Amino acid sequence: MHNRLGVLRAERNMSRQELALQVGVNYQTIGYLERGDYAPSLELAFRLSEVFGLPLEMIFSREPFEPLSLAHLRSN
Repeated sequence: MHNRLGVLRAERNMSRQELALQVGVNYQTIGYLERGDYAPSLELAFRLSEVFGLPLEMIFSREPFEPLSLAHLRSN
């Protein structure tokens, strides 16, 4: 599963530890998620969605995400 967790966390100057505390998991779990070593449960995915204020499909995908800069250029 592909995700934008690392990008979203970096944009908010949030550490893995801070994000982990907000969603109730170990900080190592955030690292596993970011690297794609672990797929989140549906409950955890929803908690992450709430923290970032984004719908699930903006955070997680079965297909690789297009780089955000290219997506922005194509929408203009």
